[in-house]
Parts: sequence; structure tokens; C-alpha cells
Amino acid sequence: MSNLLKTVLFGHLLLLMGCAARAPQPPPGLTVDWARYAGTWHELARYDHGFERGLVAVTATYTALPEGQIGVVNAGRKETLDGPRKQATASAEVTGPATLAVTFFWPFSGDYRVLALDPAYRWAVVGSSTRAYLWFLHRQPQAPAADWTAMEAAAVAAGFDLTPLLRVAQPAAP
Repeated sequence: MSNLLKTVLFGHLLLLMGCAARAPQPPPGLTVDWARYAGTWHELARYDHGFERGLVAVTATYTALPEGQIGVVNAGRKETLDGPRKQATASAEVTGPATLAVTFFWPFSGDYRVLALDPAYRWAVVGSSTRAYLWFLHRQPQAPAADWTAMEAAAVAAGFDLTPLLRVAQPAAP
């Protein structure tokens, strides 16, 4: 292997290590009870990204599967609350006390980090190691102001910029 190639590979390794060191981590001691986390969450806000662009009334439903796996169904409506329904299914593997590897298309998976979780499991702030993804999830389609404040504070504490955060239209609470 040439010295130039070794230098380039070593530089990339250092860059990756540096990115990992700054990656948002769940707070020390945060352990998610995945059985309690199961059920439906309403996506109240997110960073914009292609696979959800234009979707409103988005939900994420988690179910326990055999051998410790978690089933994931993400669904939403295109453009309006009564628009065509879109859905994607995935499986997830627990990779840490508050992290999952979610696979929509094998063999590729994305990391899912619960960065903050209400003690009563009413809301969660979820992000990725690259800070490219951020979601505010709530058990209800509308959240009280105190919950919004808590989710925003948790995201900022994890190093996320709230400027690009998009609020997701949801139906009125029942």
C-alpha cells in the first residue's frame, strides 16, 4: 500500500473517530423500556428529509417481535390530513440502552437514538449520530406547551439546531 493511500485512509479514520466523538448520545443512565415504548407515537416535528417530505399526520408504531426485535410501521398522509396514506415497515434491533438499528431495506440500517424521554413515556426526542435526523414524538397528536418546551430543551442540550425543525400537521386531539 502506498504512503499516500495510507495517509488518506488514516485521515478518514481520524475524521470518522472525530465525528463519533461529537455524535449526540442518549444521556447517561437513560434506559428505554422498549416494551413500554411500544405503541403509537405521533410525529409532531422533524428535520426535513426526502423519505418523509410532504407527509403530515405521521405516526410511528412500534411492536415487540420474536427474539428481541422490534417492528416499526411509519405512516402518514400526503400533503393534507385526508390525503393518500403512505406507509413503510421496518424491523429494529436494540443496540444499546436507548438506541436501535432500524432496517427498512436490508442490509442497510439507520441509527435511532432516544435522546430524551418523558418519565411517563408521553413524549420522546429521537435523533441520529450524524445530527441529520431529529424527531419530536408524542403519544397524542397535540402536545401541551410544557411538553414542547421540554422536547426543545432536550434537543438543544443534545446539540441540535432547532432552526430547520418542521412542525408536522396532525389531526385535532380526540
